[in-house]
Amino acid sequence: MRIAVLSDIHGNADALAAVLEDVKDRAPDAIVNLGDCFSGPLDVARTHDLLSDAGITTTVRGNHDRVLIDGVGMDGWDRMAYPKITDAMRDWLSTLPVTAVLDEVFLCHATPASDTAYWIDAYTDDGNARRAPLDQITALAEGITQRVMLCGHTHVARSVHLADGRLLVNPGALGSPGFIDDAPRDNRRVSSGTPFALYAVLDRRNAVWTASQHMVPYDTGPAISMARAAGCTDWEQALSTGWL
Repeated sequence: MRIAVLSDIHGNADALAAVLEDVKDRAPDAIVNLGDCFSGPLDVARTHDLLSDAGITTTVRGNHDRVLIDGVGMDGWDRMAYPKITDAMRDWLSTLPVTAVLDEVFLCHATPASDTAYWIDAYTDDGNARRAPLDQITALAEGITQRVMLCGHTHVARSVHLADGRLLVNPGALGSPGFIDDAPRDNRRVSSGTPFALYAVLDRRNAVWTASQHMVPYDTGPAISMARAAGCTDWEQALSTGWL
């Protein structure tokens, strides 16, 4: 069993196209998407078209997906994308589950109970990511019986095993290398550390699951130009360098 794992596309159609091409070469049995598909200053329409044609097995709803359904609680990224969301896109977003299970794999956007909390990561005051304490990670996994758990949201790629052997994987952000986290986290700047598009691949061999993290280069020029035209200097910097 092989599963390609995408997350946090944020309207970056060029990054998505590059990852989907890379995924083809790995011949997965399934592709899953952990949410936050459209919010941001980039190409919402083409991202939707690519997702529609990608044969994705399961998509779960991210916090930005939730907000774009009815426009309640939008931040700056959502307000940029919201006028571009069609009724068909909104209808699709409204059908997405908060969590899902595929084979022996549990999927959510952030944590099983929240689409805005952090699971694997904690952040220092300067916004640098570090691995959260094991007891904190384990507590959030209570009640999950699947051998593999997937989350996104933090945009930082990381894989850990819990003490009981369960595997928890965050594939990192496919389309948004950095973001400024709003209250209650004091506007911390979070960076993936690379301008490349990130995704992960799960493999089950002889009943053992492993995870590999993948970095895909692509032409970031068009996305940077869209960010610059929208006046989004944070996006421009993150797309150019992977850092904020």
